[in-house]
Amino acid sequence: MTSVDESVRTVSRAEDTTISYTVEGPAGGSTWVCIHGWGCRRTDFAPAAAFLPASDRVISVDLAGHGDSTSARTDWTMAEFARDVAAVLDAESVARCVVVGHSMGGAVALELARLRPDTVTQVVGLDSFHYLGLYPAVDDTAARGLLQTFEDDFSAGVRSLVVMGSVPDTDPAFGETVFAKMSSVAPAVGVGALAAMLRWDMDEALAAVPHPVSTLAVRGLLDPAAPERYGDRIDFVVHELGSHHFLLEQPAGTATLLLAARTTA
Repeated sequence: MTSVDESVRTVSRAEDTTISYTVEGPAGGSTWVCIHGWGCRRTDFAPAAAFLPASDRVISVDLAGHGDSTSARTDWTMAEFARDVAAVLDAESVARCVVVGHSMGGAVALELARLRPDTVTQVVGLDSFHYLGLYPAVDDTAARGLLQTFEDDFSAGVRSLVVMGSVPDTDPAFGETVFAKMSSVAPAVGVGALAAMLRWDMDEALAAVPHPVSTLAVRGLLDPAAPERYGDRIDFVVHELGSHHFLLEQPAGTATLLLAARTTA
């Protein structure tokens, strides 16, 4: 198991942005860079990281406006989030890494791979890339309708995401825990990031990234049209570990799937 280092490190960027992150494992080990989803935080990866080999290094990053990271920016695009993570890679002198992105973090991971093609060797999504209502780019009318829900009642909008990411046997108490976490993100950040995600062009990103891409997709949430559309570019690893937040529900199983999915050092 990778040992847990509770010390939090930071790196500064423009617009009063401070990115917080943690590093677990030795500097010389194979490196995982973990990027959380919308309204989530880096600590979501800690349970699964504990089941990775002790020789691996795990870097978990709080995106700007999430967790312990702060920012005065108004640009919440996937590309700008990727620059946050790139700053962490620079600070830690990461030469090669596999990037793991949960949900929206998968989009950020692809942008990071596009930004740092010589550093990123592989992208692994956690229940990412297959929600065709969110990826690829959504037309303006549909995007405006969804964003209006969050602008009118942010809490209700978050609740709809939690429901969308649940499966029939999801523990209601777990769902409430997820809702409390996700609804704590500042509405301006949440709406801004959601708007940017809806306008993000996954097709363009995939075309620009030469690296292997896979996603660990929850069977009960997988849109069957996604493998039909992207099966020649994305390896869909279908599982039944839990809900959209399975990395918290089944951390040992998540670590097993990550290790099985890793094709590069």
